[in-house]
Amino acid sequence: MPELPEVQTTVDGLNETVVGKTITDVWTNYKSSFKPHKHTVKDVTFFNLFKKEIISQRIVKAERIAKNILIHLSNKKIILIHMKMTGHLLYGTYVFNTSKEHRKDPWKPSESETQALKDPFNRHIRLVFSLSNHKHLSLSDMRKFAKVTLIDSLDNKHLSHIGPDPLSKEFTFSLFVERISKKPTGPIKSVLMDQTIIAGVGNIYSDEALWLTGLHPEEKVKHILHKRNVLKKLHESVILVLKKGIDFGGDSMSDYRNIKGERGLFQGEHNAYRKTGDPCKKRGCNGTILRKVVRGRSAHFCSMHQKML
Repeated sequence: MPELPEVQTTVDGLNETVVGKTITDVWTNYKSSFKPHKHTVKDVTFFNLFKKEIISQRIVKAERIAKNILIHLSNKKIILIHMKMTGHLLYGTYVFNTSKEHRKDPWKPSESETQALKDPFNRHIRLVFSLSNHKHLSLSDMRKFAKVTLIDSLDNKHLSHIGPDPLSKEFTFSLFVERISKKPTGPIKSVLMDQTIIAGVGNIYSDEALWLTGLHPEEKVKHILHKRNVLKKLHESVILVLKKGIDFGGDSMSDYRNIKGERGLFQGEHNAYRKTGDPCKKRGCNGTILRKVVRGRSAHFCSMHQKML
């Protein structure tokens, strides 16, 4: 699932490409009768209302809240997109092919587009916004888990119960300690990934932050609350790995691609995530990276310098 750096990279790309453009049409092949999808474009009735509200509207700006992409329109409506497991937005010129062999994935980049946009991971187009410059903003979503809806303000149920942003000025050391203290018996790996505690941290960046700090992913929060030096190191490490993720254009170990269809580069910077069996990169450490499931999620950590306290 795209985490904070991947979402921020996408938002930066949107602000560079689609701001000032007007939406002239919208298409989707999402369809679902599943009740929780009733207020998203996966519901046919909602999609028809969505279409009426956004066509002829100018894109004013894009921003990120947690893992949500918010596209502000000139009529004050906001398109909210959560990319979930395999979603990512793409910008370019697309062609709709009506032939039988393209029925499943009818939208293809035009011949003049870059090879990056033609990457196989970019072919699962589920939603397409046609723009006034004759280009398209498309959502590729292989597993169809992404959420797209329309909201009137940031005070909305889709954005409720989200923890503080770790890259905001407000995310001080004292706030960090306050937030993780809400789950004292939880393993630190799971608590860092809890979006109601801290927004935007997932599997990749929690593994990397814990590796930097030297904390075992199963260590209970209550066991580190009195260790100020460890807490300060963890607070700094969370911020550091997220900023580094943005600097490297996100992580494309899996499906994620940026707005141009290109891979991010952070996967080349991993110290722990999906490094099972590799020697630990920490200087002077003789450990090996192990994998263990912690509350249903994979954790990767060093066998030596990430010991339980």
